[in-house]
Amino acid sequence: MLSFVDVADPQAIYSDEWDAVIVISADVCRCPITEVALLASHAQEIDRRVGRVPVLLMAPGLAGGRLIVAPAQCDADYGDVSVFAAAAIQAVTLAQDAGATRPLLWVDNVPAVQCRQASAVAALACGQALWQPLEARQAGVPTSIQQMGLMNAVLPAATLTALEAGRSFARDLCGTEPERMSAIAFANTCTEAFAGSAVTVEVIAEPEMLQREYPLLSAVARASCAVPRHQPRVVKLEYCPSGPIEHTLLLAGKGVIYDTGGASLKVGGTMSGMSRDKGGAAAIAGLMLALSKLQPTGVRVVAELGLVRNSIGSDAMVPDEIITTHAGIRVRIGNSDAEGRLVLTELLSHLRLQACDAASPELISVATLTSHAARAFGSYPAMVFNSVARESALPEQLQHCATLMGEPMALSPLHKEDFMNVADKTGAADVISAKPVGSSQVERGHQLAAAFMLQASGLAAHGIAATKPLPFIHLDIAGAAVSGDPRYGKPTSTPLLALWSYLRRR
Repeated sequence: MLSFVDVADPQAIYSDEWDAVIVISADVCRCPITEVALLASHAQEIDRRVGRVPVLLMAPGLAGGRLIVAPAQCDADYGDVSVFAAAAIQAVTLAQDAGATRPLLWVDNVPAVQCRQASAVAALACGQALWQPLEARQAGVPTSIQQMGLMNAVLPAATLTALEAGRSFARDLCGTEPERMSAIAFANTCTEAFAGSAVTVEVIAEPEMLQREYPLLSAVARASCAVPRHQPRVVKLEYCPSGPIEHTLLLAGKGVIYDTGGASLKVGGTMSGMSRDKGGAAAIAGLMLALSKLQPTGVRVVAELGLVRNSIGSDAMVPDEIITTHAGIRVRIGNSDAEGRLVLTELLSHLRLQACDAASPELISVATLTSHAARAFGSYPAMVFNSVARESALPEQLQHCATLMGEPMALSPLHKEDFMNVADKTGAADVISAKPVGSSQVERGHQLAAAFMLQASGLAAHGIAATKPLPFIHLDIAGAAVSGDPRYGKPTSTPLLALWSYLRRR
């Protein structure tokens, strides 16, 4: 895992403690570090790539004799801080390929409001670039850069190291193959990671309790229960600060260890990569790890992670079944491949009860939920929200915090049609979980999923006019959970940074 060190002395660029200097600037030839500007200007005379793309320059006298200069210009109209992340990923990859093991990073301060966290985003992007899968590390694949010095940073190195620890933990949980990171292994990994920390852990494993308290989740897991190593778990995490609690964030994370689609089987090659369907639970677990290290005051964070394997078999849940939820809502199963919303529904129902007695509560669910969200918004998470959150302008606040940390999101409001579309018209059930076809083939597919969860979890009874209104935001990260190859690229840990920034602001 990459860690960071604050470097205050500008002479560090000459120090033997570091073996490369990385500079990210809008104009590398006018960098405030005189030596860097001179070297870049001279190099530009013989190499037109300098100032246009990241390049490695020979720099006798500078740390390690290596200087990597990377341009990053943010468009004033539509740009965001992600240009610094992209530049940092290319630059640190150059440094690693050149043999550096302890580079020094300097990021230009940018006046644009949306880029005020550029140095933090760039540093954390280096962690994303350098992360190796757990399987690769266990096989002995070396990670050459494990520490980086930070100059001109807007956030302390200790804060960034804690965030990177959480992000690395989330990547491991999300990206590891489904046998090595089964529901049981995922739960055990959390128990070990949080032992002795400021976060408490409770794991629900008893089949009877799961069937009674999480009936929809248990229905998803039904075909997997005959295989002991594939059995489901619910992991409860809680961070409670010392001193008064001013705000309570309640998080639900989808942790589908592997999704075959169940009886509505995934075909045509669409099943590969479905070990990454646990990205929501992984991101929340990573956030909790970061919080255990940072220990913010005034905010309590409660999380429930639903860990299941959606298997195919003679005991698999099938469309047309009617199951009564923890909240007492009768649900007709419309498609067994729409399993994530069933898992989240039961988690949200339990969190709903806790929220009723909590200080200033907000509920947020995170899931790789629908291909519709990925089709609609690409790599941007879809943020769907209820009326209570809308009236409090919470979606805009979260969106702002997410943009600052390089995880921009797309707002996606609910409308009355979304609730009409999940109503069961027969009277045999209250709601139907999904249409019989995939979400990308359904109008307003990801909004329909959020409307279903509101209804089936009992949260719909906590609207604006209720005695206890509860704000709810759902983050569909189907297009954002992995970078690069959609099946086997690197997990991103999105929206860990957005949620941390939001908590910090709250």
